Order: sequence, then structure tokens, then C-alpha cells
Amino acid sequence: MLTVSDHNRALGGFTYIYPVLSRRAGGVSVGINLNPNNACNWQCVYCQVPDLIRGKAPKIDLARLESELRAFLTALCRGDWLLHQAPEGVRTLRDIAFSGNGEPTSAVEFADAVALAARMRVEFDLDPAVALRLITNGSLLRQARVREGIRRLGQAGGEVWFKVDAGNANSIERINGVKLAPGTIARNLRACAALCPTWVQTCVFRWDGLPPHDAEIDAWLGVLANATIRGVLLYGVARPSLQPARARISPLSAEEFDRIAARIKEKGLTVLVSP
Repeated sequence: MLTVSDHNRALGGFTYIYPVLSRRAGGVSVGINLNPNNACNWQCVYCQVPDLIRGKAPKIDLARLESELRAFLTALCRGDWLLHQAPEGVRTLRDIAFSGNGEPTSAVEFADAVALAARMRVEFDLDPAVALRLITNGSLLRQARVREGIRRLGQAGGEVWFKVDAGNANSIERINGVKLAPGTIARNLRACAALCPTWVQTCVFRWDGLPPHDAEIDAWLGVLANATIRGVLLYGVARPSLQPARARISPLSAEEFDRIAARIKEKGLTVLVSP
């Protein structure tokens, strides 16, 4: 049975396709994992991927991806998979999401995979409420092939969940494991939002027992300031990290989530909270 605390990519026995129960999506999400090699260009401190390595996606077998996605959607939409594998009350398909065990846009075949998933939505006559999503750190927006994939996503009525966890260079390196200027993240976010409807997703937590301080929140809000986004998906650490610094992070209290959410609303932004 699916749970929000276990996003095991091996469930179902596929190479590229995996189901999860998503807090933020509010039901069952069909994940597309373009990084079965557990490789990512970031190393976020809260990441649940086991044996994470630095790198990019391997060559993607698009024929196999199509076969797996069709087989799983058949079981999900035309069979009784939801009845047996999803808890009562959340037996609803919410999205098809490019996420997985690394940065999905690092796959050379990313744009073709988006087109494939869009065709599957039509083939199975999925309700428009079943979103086609990309969950990304947005770091590869400078590449034309990545922008093309996001453009195709937008044309298919999809949306992007764009990771922005911090707004100053030190915090970005501490949380995401990369040396990256906040201005670069801001530019990539604006470019993404111009191609496809975009939400910012932000993981917040205590670091060495302390919540984010006001200056950190101010800097983070500054990165979002000039981007036309749908809103912010604010979430916490519901599943255990498998990264070396995992002992340094712990969940925020409900009051601390409320305080950060209030700051977001003061900027006129929609915020959805998943503690």
C-alpha cells in the first residue's frame, strides 16, 4: 500500500515508471524517473535518493519508457490497481510527473520524453485535472534542448515545480550542495515561467535545531520577486534524508510554517503548505 513516507522507485518493477502517494499533489502520482542511475547535478541535504552520485541521466530507452508508461496507465485507469495499492480517500490519479532520482532535464531525451507523456495523456483520455508536471532544480535552463522540453510541457497544458530552497550563496551551497549565484536561479526561474506555468517548490526545515531566520527568508523572497509564478509549494521533511548531513536537519513546527507562509502571502503570492 502506498504511503507518503515511502517513495520507493522500485515499486511496480519498472525501470522508468514508479507510483507514489504525493502530499503536494494530493493523491497518486505516476512518476517518470529519467535518472535510474541515481545521478544528479545537485546534492540536496534532504534528498531521499539512496547511493546518490554526482552526474547526469543515462541514455533513455524511449521505447521502453513508452511501453512501461502505457502498461502502468492501463493497470491504473482500466484495472483495479488503485483499489489494492492506494489507501481509501486518495484513490485518485493526480499527475504524471517527471521527477525520480536526479535532475530529469539532464536527460538528452528530455524533450522527447515530454512529448511521449503528452501523447499518453491523450491516448488514455485523462481528465484535464490530471496534470503533466516537471519537478526540477532549473539549473539547466540555459540549454536549448531543456527549454524546448519545457515549452512542449507548456503546450501540453502542463506545469513546472521549480526548486528554490534559498536566496543567498552560502545557504544554496549548504542546502543544495552547489555553488550557484542567487541571480542565476532568479534568471532561470523567469525563463522557465515564460515557457510554462510554474510553481516554486521550497523545502524548509530546522538546521542544527534552528529555523530559517528572517534574513534568509528575505533573500529567498528576493529570488522570487520578478518572476511570474503561480505560487509557492512550501513543504517539510516528511521522509528521512539519506545524505551525509541528514542529522543536521529536523522538521519545523506548525507555527514556524505559518510564520513563513504569512511572509509569502504578504508578497501577494499564493502558498500551499505540506508540513
